Amino acid sequence: MALSEDRDPVRAPALPALPVTFRPTRTRAVLLSVGAVMFAVITGIAFLLEGMDTGERLSFVFTALVFFGVLALLSRPKVVAGASGVTVVNLTRTRHLAWAEIVRVNLRHGDPWVFLDLSDGSSLPVLGIQPGIAREHALRDARALRALTEIHGTGTDHT
Repeated sequence: MALSEDRDPVRAPALPALPVTFRPTRTRAVLLSVGAVMFAVITGIAFLLEGMDTGERLSFVFTALVFFGVLALLSRPKVVAGASGVTVVNLTRTRHLAWAEIVRVNLRHGDPWVFLDLSDGSSLPVLGIQPGIAREHALRDARALRALTEIHGTGTDHT
């Protein structure tokens, strides 16, 4: 069922207290764990191989750091909802939106992450809520963000 079609008041999430951060915690844990293990293994290999000089060993360590850096970058996305609006942190860009700028929160079946329809007619991908590994967690977060947007985006305060 598409998030945008879900209007069942029984399933409506309780509004989280602001500020609240949404992020794919399982994905983040997997990426950072794999990055740490890869760094340790590659660095260990660099020091276990015989016949390598210091420059070659350092190139192994540098390569391991690059791998870890890429995985850390992939684990960066999050969404922070606060009193003044929503801050979307994607891979390389951060964007702050006022509540009134967000028209709709979408997570349709098959979408890799949430999309925000904005008042200027554009759409913003929100990588901080993605159903990849933890579908139910992502749906819960998307519903909560949608509920917050509906409450705060209208200019009414229900706190």
